[in-house]
Amino acid sequence: MLLPQEIIRAKRDGAALDAQQIQAFVRGLVDGSWSEGQAAALAMAIFFRGMDVTRAMMTSGDVLEWGSAHLGGPVLDKHSTGGVGDKVSLMLAPWVAACGGYVPMISGRGLGHTGGTLDKFDSIPGYQTAPSLDLLRRTVAQVGCAIIGQTADLAPADRRLYGIRDVTATVESVPLITASILSKKLAAGLQGLVMDVKVGNGAFADNLPMALDLAQSLVSVAEGAGLPTRAWLTDMNQVLGRSCGNAVEMQEAVDFLTGADREPRLWEVTRALAADMLLLGGLAADEAEAFQQLDRALDSGAAAERFERMVQALGGPADFLASSRQHLPTAPVWLDVPVPRAGWVSAVRTRDVGVAIIELGGGRRKASDTVDHAVGYTGLHAIGHRLEAGDRLATVHARDTASAERAARALLAAVTVSDEPCAAQPVLVQQVSGSAKGATT
Repeated sequence: MLLPQEIIRAKRDGAALDAQQIQAFVRGLVDGSWSEGQAAALAMAIFFRGMDVTRAMMTSGDVLEWGSAHLGGPVLDKHSTGGVGDKVSLMLAPWVAACGGYVPMISGRGLGHTGGTLDKFDSIPGYQTAPSLDLLRRTVAQVGCAIIGQTADLAPADRRLYGIRDVTATVESVPLITASILSKKLAAGLQGLVMDVKVGNGAFADNLPMALDLAQSLVSVAEGAGLPTRAWLTDMNQVLGRSCGNAVEMQEAVDFLTGADREPRLWEVTRALAADMLLLGGLAADEAEAFQQLDRALDSGAAAERFERMVQALGGPADFLASSRQHLPTAPVWLDVPVPRAGWVSAVRTRDVGVAIIELGGGRRKASDTVDHAVGYTGLHAIGHRLEAGDRLATVHARDTASAERAARALLAAVTVSDEPCAAQPVLVQQVSGSAKGATT
């Protein structure tokens, strides 16, 4: 039976759906014949029962083909499963482009308590996160990278299901995450993909077994579809970098690319993922050569130059790197959060920090919510950092004093300061490849 309610009933009861039923669901997402309630019900059934809908969702729209563009280099991409303060994509795409790769990065908006790459780019005035396919192709060919969202023609089934998952507590599902990510990536016509699978209390996969399961699912399904893929499990037991929000994370990315400030954990993750992209694309013979190329591209300013050209090509200001603070939105209230006692930052309830950003207006409670791109936290400290009583724990950027004070209290409750020194866990946890499950590093 192809009636929505019968398909939902079958999956609810644990049946394996056949190809025709899966196609009916995906088609219903695209043409609107499945209601929001029906799509949400099947998403919940998949959450509990499991199902692979990746290929059907990939072919629900256009699939990009790059051969006719004669790019002169491999088409590569990276994707993160989502974290708090995760701004890696902002620097990584232009960094790899500066080393000879071509990166058509199709990204998403905030999902659950995690921030979204597109929401960060929406903070740049004029930047088109949903360009035409012609503009996407032209930008990738001329600049080497384009960070955009799903157009109406690329994986449209996932575009609708993504928003439904965000507000129906069906985000933390291995099959749904796998289908959502790979339907976009396989439609992008890639030759190599690197996955950043976050693990920790700020990630959807809050424990190592689930993260490993997700990484192996992504690698297996991608390689089964002919896309060479590697994955890194990376730590999300604290905010990645020094900021959390949209415009504030964009400013941190600019500081990273220009050399004004490069937070060590953020640098390590971005550099490792970029190196794997170069290796998958045949742009480096080994890891040492990949790191040499990347360091040269970053230190010479070539990566920053690619970023600025991408911003301009997609409608943003031509002088964005030099004048980012003038172009990015600024919150009217800045409130420093003093730490009440001396000690070392020893733990962070990272998910709570992400939720606090939503409470500030920097995320969504429901899919139709408008995001305040100016709000967030800056000046955050990594685990292991020593603070004296009264030192600034972070700065809140808020729309009004009351919300700033709530966000300050939320941060104080989320961060543990201990009497004894505490060393942070490595940010690179484990690598997963198609031929082996990887090794702890």
